[in-house]
Amino acid sequence: QVQLDESGGGSVQSGGSLRLSCVASRYSGRHCMAWFRQVSVKNREAVASIYVDGTATYADFVKGRFTIYQDNDQDTLYLQMNSLNPDATGMYYCGRAPYCGTANWNLPSHYDDWGQGTQVTVSS
Repeated sequence: QVQLDESGGGSVQSGGSLRLSCVASRYSGRHCMAWFRQVSVKNREAVASIYVDGTATYADFVKGRFTIYQDNDQDTLYLQMNSLNPDATGMYYCGRAPYCGTANWNLPSHYDDWGQGTQVTVSS
């Protein structure tokens, strides 16, 4: 099991930017990393994913505004969020899965490991 630790959340005004980070306790070879947002008690919504080869996938509502990337050692995952609006408010989690599937990258059940989350609040 890989321990994930998110940071970088905070409070910003609409139009602002934040960069989230997720540090993995160890590099675990081929894997898929993703960011999710908790939008309700039962609903964790996919934001973006990235495979070890750099292939990234985004939810439609963040395309062109958010960028997911990893450092060269691939032990830190990032999410650069620009042009934030109040709809982006929520707890953001990073997750890890053995691979990124085109049909299941956006399903929380696909991911084996999760961090504790970092809160993002966007005010209008």
